[in-house]
Amino acid sequence: MKRGPRASLPLSPKQKRWAWALLACMLTLFTLDQAFAPPLQRVRDVSPVVVDRNGEWLMAFTTTDGRWRLEAQLDEIDPEFQRRLIAIEDARFWFHPGVDPIALMRATWSLARSGRVTQGGSTITMQLARLLEPRPRTIGSKLIEIVRAIQIERRLSKREILAAYLTLAPYGGNLEGVRAASRAYFQRDPVWLDDAEMALLIALPQAPEARRPDRRPQAARAARDRVLDMFVRAGLINARRAAEGRQSAVPARAPFPYSAPHAAERLAAAHRGEGVVASSLDANLQRDLEALARRSAAGLEREAQVAIIAVELDGREVRARIGGAGRERAGGYIDMTRAIRSPGSALKPFLYAIAFDEGIAAPETLVRDAPRRFGGYLPENFDRRFHGDVTLEEALQHSLNLPAVATLDRIGAGRFQAALTRAGADVRLPNRAVSEPGLALALGGVGITLEDLVQLYAALGDGGQARPLVNEAEGGFAFSRRFVREETAERVLDILARSPHPAGRAPPQLSQNAPMIAFKTGTSYGFRDAWSVGVWNGYAIGVWVGRPDGAPRPGATGRSEALPILFEAFDLLGVPPERQYERERNEPLAPALARLETSDQEALSILFPPSGAEVLVLEYGPEARGLSLSARGGRGNLTWYADGERVERENSSGRAIWRPIAPGFYDVTVIDADGQRARSRVRIRATG
Repeated sequence: MKRGPRASLPLSPKQKRWAWALLACMLTLFTLDQAFAPPLQRVRDVSPVVVDRNGEWLMAFTTTDGRWRLEAQLDEIDPEFQRRLIAIEDARFWFHPGVDPIALMRATWSLARSGRVTQGGSTITMQLARLLEPRPRTIGSKLIEIVRAIQIERRLSKREILAAYLTLAPYGGNLEGVRAASRAYFQRDPVWLDDAEMALLIALPQAPEARRPDRRPQAARAARDRVLDMFVRAGLINARRAAEGRQSAVPARAPFPYSAPHAAERLAAAHRGEGVVASSLDANLQRDLEALARRSAAGLEREAQVAIIAVELDGREVRARIGGAGRERAGGYIDMTRAIRSPGSALKPFLYAIAFDEGIAAPETLVRDAPRRFGGYLPENFDRRFHGDVTLEEALQHSLNLPAVATLDRIGAGRFQAALTRAGADVRLPNRAVSEPGLALALGGVGITLEDLVQLYAALGDGGQARPLVNEAEGGFAFSRRFVREETAERVLDILARSPHPAGRAPPQLSQNAPMIAFKTGTSYGFRDAWSVGVWNGYAIGVWVGRPDGAPRPGATGRSEALPILFEAFDLLGVPPERQYERERNEPLAPALARLETSDQEALSILFPPSGAEVLVLEYGPEARGLSLSARGGRGNLTWYADGERVERENSSGRAIWRPIAPGFYDVTVIDADGQRARSRVRIRATG
């Protein structure tokens, strides 16, 4: 017989009242649960840890409240430690809803019998609630923890609860979390722990200050040994292993690794809120170069700093960044790899590279290294000597200024600056020259960072391909542009590799094992900045030495200060590869590139003192400072005369210095090797 639908019985008024009351209660509880949610955001306030490309620690930072609180990742914590922690602290952790009634009843019965707390009834979830909101140990606080534990269980999985507890658990002082404790006491992450270490890390959170190993080692040992006994009673280990664990020494607290502070601070600020921040740095190379910077700075005045940056050519990843030799030195908090300074002669290789690449000149092109005025600009060499006809290769190897300015004059300062900018270098012009760069650009009359300078040299080392540096592991190329042709880059590196080596270093031409480093030095005006940048062994490395406040350091040059550090830095890279940058140079030189100047020979003329000039002289006679005579054009060594008497050259500078004996009119004459002469009539005036 087919049955019809079952009729529902109507609720009585009393049942309706109970149903509405139950619904209202549920809504009230839900509203209260949402309005007074547990403060789980504290779990996410963790210490940022900056690691190298292999995951090795470089540097960690405290949280906003000054705690070392490292995020716990269960997959990176010894699973046996997790199993033992649960067995000792909360055996039914995986099954209860946040509160363990059996444990609470046992603790309550123990309290009633003895009149004091002898057994804990808190679950790991309840302990997490207490860590999130610390309160005095009272019955009321325990009731609040029970409610909070139930709320937490509704929001987090069991694994998330365990990870949160292991992130916030106190371990004495400002240490929070099992990773921070393992790092401080065992100098490693808790990926693997022995029996004694597990016992100590389980014992400490119950009384972190009373059992601190660094302050109360005896109390820490006793608490650890009690937990080892608990391991035996729970069947986790046997008595023999427990006895072995008791023989282990109680560890002292060690400081966390402190490396690459400038780079780490920048990365941590850029990735705020992340527990682990990956970088492209190599921890071993970073530490080696930091030690090198400290050793090198030890012989300098306290106000001086040393900065180093090392970049791997393949990928352009920064493997080491040393912003300074130490924060105890003046300006130690400034990252000098990113400070804008004057590069001196360090830009010259790119000037010649562009000239070679565009067919304006070749390494064998001759240029006149002699006094010459470029409009209102009268450059001179660093040593104030002039060498006559030289090739551009020789001019680059010996860092001669006049040939560099003459080459820039042919290329154009604006064109050169644009090429550097396109290659990724942020070249800063002086405030007085914001509209147009001048010829002083060839000699470092601009601002640039060590980071950008190394990026340019890395382009030479990578076949002329310009790419930005990568500072983070997940970074990538923002651009990839051709700076110069590959053969041009190789030729420039070949020239630089044959430059005069620093004292104590065997030239690569004489020693098979000598490094074939292609390097260039630079010294800014007034000896404010000493630079050295090199390419070799798959790396580009740059060194800066100077004072962060920009004060002069008389006599401190790139060759004397920075170049020895550069060579030591390359020594730290390890075994050298096969020789690089060696190539045959038998190509015939095109006639049009024989000389850089447009005319075969410039007519001889006097630059100073110009004819008709009146020159004010403060001192007279053989001991006076004198006037430096200069001319342009002509050939060979120049001979000077004043009123028919020969003006001798200074041995120290090689320049002709004229010292008038009294005020009056004088005839100044200069004669070159071909007998060509130029004459100037000047008046020497006295003061008053």
